[in-house]
Amino acid sequence: MVTGRVLVYGGRGALGAKCVSHLKAANFWVASVDLTENTEADVNVAVKTGESFGDQEASIVSAIGNALNDQKLDGIFCVAGGWAGGNASKDLAKSSELMWNQSVCSSVIAATLASKFLKEGGVLQLTGAKAALDATPGMIGYGMAKAAVHHLTKSLAGKDSGLPTNSTVLAILPITLDTPMNRKWMPKADFSTWTPLEFIADLFVKWAKGDDRPDSGSLVQLVTKESKTSLVAA
Repeated sequence: MVTGRVLVYGGRGALGAKCVSHLKAANFWVASVDLTENTEADVNVAVKTGESFGDQEASIVSAIGNALNDQKLDGIFCVAGGWAGGNASKDLAKSSELMWNQSVCSSVIAATLASKFLKEGGVLQLTGAKAALDATPGMIGYGMAKAAVHHLTKSLAGKDSGLPTNSTVLAILPITLDTPMNRKWMPKADFSTWTPLEFIADLFVKWAKGDDRPDSGSLVQLVTKESKTSLVAA
């Protein structure tokens, strides 16, 4: 028996792949949207980077609609994103455009998918960043993009946002995720303060089932100390 249906936007990245794996283990039907295929997912939809933003949205909406065949989703989890440093003195436009494409465009398309395919009472999760609650002078493009995701989250949780009745919209605000790439680039860091991918994947399984969801519109900081992670409302 299928527990329900979910979509992971960014299902081929380190966090996304972990989420797909955990959701599959919990008997969810899983669609993955990413640049490349996740063979563990039931359905894969490729993001075509050569298309305009509007065309990307139209292509993905069409493909997911065909895959669902009038079924609805219990949850949409958008964990696509990336990081780039830089201040105003070097490549600000370049880094800002990259961060916008990776974090904001993916979140906007996830919101469009939610408006069309999410069940009433379903959950839409977006990915912000704790750093973007404050100024980010050393990574301006990143901070701007993540702050936009925070704003989108709050707006989608409001009245007349276009999302289904009683849906819950949440953003997770991580600090540092415990990924292989982060360990490679920061080998001397204190890993006990990094949030395990398994913690987030387990959290999404609960939210997909309707369990222990924070209030809609919440910006949920993931604060890890001594290898224990807490959810802290921003």
